[in-house]
This record gives sequence, C-alpha cells and structure tokens, in this order.
Amino acid sequence: MAEQAGKANVGLVGLAVMGQNLVLNMADHGFRVAVYNRTTETMERFVAEHPDTPGGLVGCKTEKDLVAALERPRKIILLVKAGAPVDAIAEQLAPLLEKGDILIDGGNSLWTDTIRREKAYAAKGILFMGSGVSGGEEGARFGPSLMPGGSQEAWRAIEPIWRAIAAKVDEKTGKPIEGAAPGKPVKGGVPCTAHIGPDGAGHYVKMVHNGIEYGDMQLIAEAYALLRGLLGLDPGELADVFADWNEGDLDSFLIQVTSEVLRQRDPSRPKKFLVDAILDSAGQKGTGRWTAVNALDSGVPATTITEAVFARALSALKDQRVAASKKLKGPDFAYKGGKKALIDAVRDALYCSKICSYAQGFALMAAGQQEYGWKLNFGEIASIWRGGCIIRARFLQKITDAYAREPGLVNLLLDPYFKKQIQAASPNWRKVVALAAQAGIAAPAFMSALSYFDGYRSAVSSANVIQAQRDYFGAHTYERVDQPRGKHFHVDWPDPKRPQLDA
Repeated sequence: MAEQAGKANVGLVGLAVMGQNLVLNMADHGFRVAVYNRTTETMERFVAEHPDTPGGLVGCKTEKDLVAALERPRKIILLVKAGAPVDAIAEQLAPLLEKGDILIDGGNSLWTDTIRREKAYAAKGILFMGSGVSGGEEGARFGPSLMPGGSQEAWRAIEPIWRAIAAKVDEKTGKPIEGAAPGKPVKGGVPCTAHIGPDGAGHYVKMVHNGIEYGDMQLIAEAYALLRGLLGLDPGELADVFADWNEGDLDSFLIQVTSEVLRQRDPSRPKKFLVDAILDSAGQKGTGRWTAVNALDSGVPATTITEAVFARALSALKDQRVAASKKLKGPDFAYKGGKKALIDAVRDALYCSKICSYAQGFALMAAGQQEYGWKLNFGEIASIWRGGCIIRARFLQKITDAYAREPGLVNLLLDPYFKKQIQAASPNWRKVVALAAQAGIAAPAFMSALSYFDGYRSAVSSANVIQAQRDYFGAHTYERVDQPRGKHFHVDWPDPKRPQLDA
C-alpha cells in the first residue's frame, strides 16, 4: 500500500542499553526501526551514532510521532522498567493505536500483570504480548532467547522479526552458532524462539528460566567454595578446573563465565585475582524471588531454586556474618583425600544437583500450565534455551530429547538418561554433601537438591507424623494406608482407643 511505503516495520520504546542493543539487532536484520525515549536527547544521540544500519532508524520525539512512523498493524516493543512504567507508557500509546495494533512488553514483568494487561487491551482491540528476552546486553545485540506469550494473531505478526533476531543453534548438534558482529548477523540455524502460549505464558516461562538461573549460579558458587575450602586451590587453578568441566557434560555459558571470572586479575593489583576483591554480597532483581514465591503458592517443591534465593539473601547480611564469625565456630576439619578424586566428586555433585534444579523448574511450569489453562511444550522450551539465554548449555539438549521420548514426562528424574546419570554419580554427590557438613562449608543448594532427590524417590516418608500432629492439635483428619485414598479419619487424641470414622 502506498501509505505504508517508507514506514518503519517495528517501533521500540526505552533506549537503555538493552533497548539500544535490541534495536541494532533488528536493524542488522534489515528491519526499519522507529525509536522513542522519554529523554529526547538520548534518542537523538543514539540515532546520530548509528546512521548506516542496514534497516535504518527513525527517531521519534513523541509517542504520536512513533505511532505515525509505523506500518500497520503497528508493532511496538516496550523495554522499560517492569511494573507501573509499563502501564504508564501503554496507557499513553493506547489512544493513538487502532484495532489489531500490537504492544509487546519485553521486560521482566510479573506474568499476572501480563495476563491483566492482555485482557484489558483485548477489550480495546489492541493485541498485548509479554515476551521474555534472555541473554543480557550481549544477547539483545547479537541474538537472545525469546519467549513470547500472547494471541496467535499477535505471534504471527511478530514471528518474522523474532525468528530473525533470536539466537541460532546448529540444527544437527544443537550448539549455539557464534560469530555475529555489528552489521553481520548469523546466517542459518534454528532460531531460539517459539510461541510459548497465551497471555502471560511467555513471562511465566521467563520467570522460571531466571529461577533456574539462580539455582545454576548458586550451585557453581558452592562448587567453587568446596574446592577452595577443602583443597586450597587459588582462583587461577579453579579457573582451569571449570574450563575442563566446560569440555564435558557441564558445558554451558555459566561454567565458561565462571572460568573467565576466576582467571581475571585485579586491574588495581595485577598480581591478585579480582574475585578476591569483590564483596561477597550478591544482589537480585526479583525474578528468582517470584519463582520461589510461586513455588510455595503452587505447592511445588522447588527447593534448590528457593535455597539459591535464600543464599543470596543470607549473603547480603555481610555485617552480621562478619560479627557471627567471631563468636560462632565451625568444625576443625581437614580433607585428606586425593585432589583429582575430590574435583571429580564435586563435578558429579554439581551435575546431579543441576538435574534436580531443572526438574523442579519444569515441574513448576507444569503446575503453572494447569493453573492458567496453558499448553506448554516443554521440549520446545528447553530447545529455545539452548542458545542466547544465560542458562544455555549442552545439558538442555538432553531435556529436549527427554520430552521427545515422553511428552507427558512427569519429572525429569524419571527419564532414562537422567536416571542413569544420577544413579552413576550419586555416590560422589553424597560424599560431597557429607564433606561440606563435616567441614562446615555452607552448601544449601547441593544439600537441598540431594534431599529433594531422596524425598522424591521415597515410597514412605515421615509425613505421617506431621499429619498425626495436625489431627491432634487441629482436628485436620488423616487418611489411612489400609483404606481408599480420599477417605478421612479423626481420633480424639490422646486416647487411641476411641477412633472415629469420618468418611
């Protein structure tokens, strides 16, 4: 159509680093991008600094200019702070839009907010999507993992853009295709994006992704603490260990990053390692906490992920920990075994714990789809996490394979591959957890993962005592092992001679 000639293919609001990088990614793939930022000077400087992008940039001083610059149906990506800012900019844009236009929230929004927004804007004829964007600044620039949720109509409109800008993996090996550079995007490969489901499904899956990321990072940190505490390895030696692990089953972005982090020298003290100068107090932005809260609300035992969140909270109590260290003494313990044996054992413990952490994350997504009426493709979700995102790893191909073998798999621990891996490595896993306890080295994620595994594989647990307690003080009733499930009983405690049936 004549009036569409020269129009931008897509618009973006929010030119912080993530927004700028996503714009350049789209422009590198030939899309003409209209850009708007609340601070006009930021927009003007950004456009001036990139005059020769393949697709071209259109600077817009107002929301009205942005809408006028776009082809129909208009597609506008919002990359602003989650919460009230998303609502504010969406409400400013909505009166300027027409039926069938699309707003895409690419931030880390709470999935229930996305459900609310999708419903509200659908009533106005505007299509609202929530898309997880993982990979940090580098991913946004050269290929993120994208997790869009919303209507099929909205997905069809943005699919060509999302598939073009997403990270790519090799079709045969599943490994990320590297080598993207400014103006030279990766050619070929399988895009790391797929339509996750309706309304808030995309943001929900991105939240669980981030929860799993918390678990991965905590497990790696505990492996570092154990090897340093028990073997006395310095960061350079540990960097070599993680680099070696990255050649095997633990091959992943986070293991690679850890090796590079540990090898880095302190710019102000070149003979020292930088990691030793970094304060041991970890920050968090909230998505891991959302995952833990949702697990508690859903009754899903995501223990390793939740322990990772709590570990960050405990790390933040730096002053209290320093004071406590002077008053609370740990065990006097020295490891006397072999160096290689312990390194191998910690590797096995890390891999087994990682399996449990991912099993918990996928179980949480299964509960989420049941609660919200989604139909999530777990194998596909694992496959789009193989490239671009922070948790990208060789391991994810095994999860894709597991769901290909059994789409209705209840828990990853029951898959033949993962069952075999844990059975083979669990003696080392138990050894490491015991050593951590003996040495007084905090390893909450390792320990909780092992407890999850042992709890999940137990046909009989100690919960009968808990249920008896509940009936004693609150008349909450109990079921009997010799009666059909669903039939409840109560006894007038503490006299065991007066059972009463309450069918």
